[in-house]
Amino acid sequence: MGANETLQLSSVKALVSQEEWDLRVALAAAYRLVAMYRWDDLIFTHLSARIPGPEHHFLINPYGVMFEEITASSLVKVDMSCTPLMPTPYPVNPAGFVIHSAIHHAREDVVCVMHTHTMAGIAVSAQKAGLLPISQQATIAMSSLSYHDYEGIAVSDDEKPRLVNDLGTNSMMILRNHGLLSVGPTVADAFLVLYNLQRACEIQVGAMAGGSELISVPQAVLSGVKRNVQAVTKGMGGSLAWPGLMRRLARHSPGYDQ
Repeated sequence: MGANETLQLSSVKALVSQEEWDLRVALAAAYRLVAMYRWDDLIFTHLSARIPGPEHHFLINPYGVMFEEITASSLVKVDMSCTPLMPTPYPVNPAGFVIHSAIHHAREDVVCVMHTHTMAGIAVSAQKAGLLPISQQATIAMSSLSYHDYEGIAVSDDEKPRLVNDLGTNSMMILRNHGLLSVGPTVADAFLVLYNLQRACEIQVGAMAGGSELISVPQAVLSGVKRNVQAVTKGMGGSLAWPGLMRRLARHSPGYDQ
């Protein structure tokens, strides 16, 4: 695609099930939101979604396309061998495939996996103590947070078992010296989890830059966080904020649902 061209691909809506199309629209929206919040790293991170069914097919970004350009039709559907299942002019990043396919294969409860290389996320991932309980956002993240040590650019299948084991049943993971990862039963859930983790990292970096002694949230408060989150979100998880985010996209980044 040339410098002055725009991404124009034929719609695949008529070629897929309504369930897959709805998932494509949600995932494309998440890519646009990541770009809007400036969490993207040019073309080098990934969000993926597993298509319902026993085949373990999933959607991932077309490698080389900027996140603000991604549409529902441009997402690439691949199998567990990273083989595209529909015609596409774009490849898939093998590093993205290793991380995402490992989690999708191991966690049947996970529909969406999100991974970012934000400045605040990587900064906290490089700190020995990791995420500190110094904000409300951090306490929420720490209620379901894992860590995975850096093993180099994720292109080897050998890393998959360790990555999956480190994530366990949690919904968030800090990849040491690398970035952030979230998972969820819907795209909306995975996005809300990532949003909160990202904010917690931003707050920590900002607080540490102030140079003053930090105050930690007491352990007694940390133990009740999951219950409190359920009350605040009314049990709706990411779907509580998702409709508003879609209205924001419609105003600022239309076309993702094509």
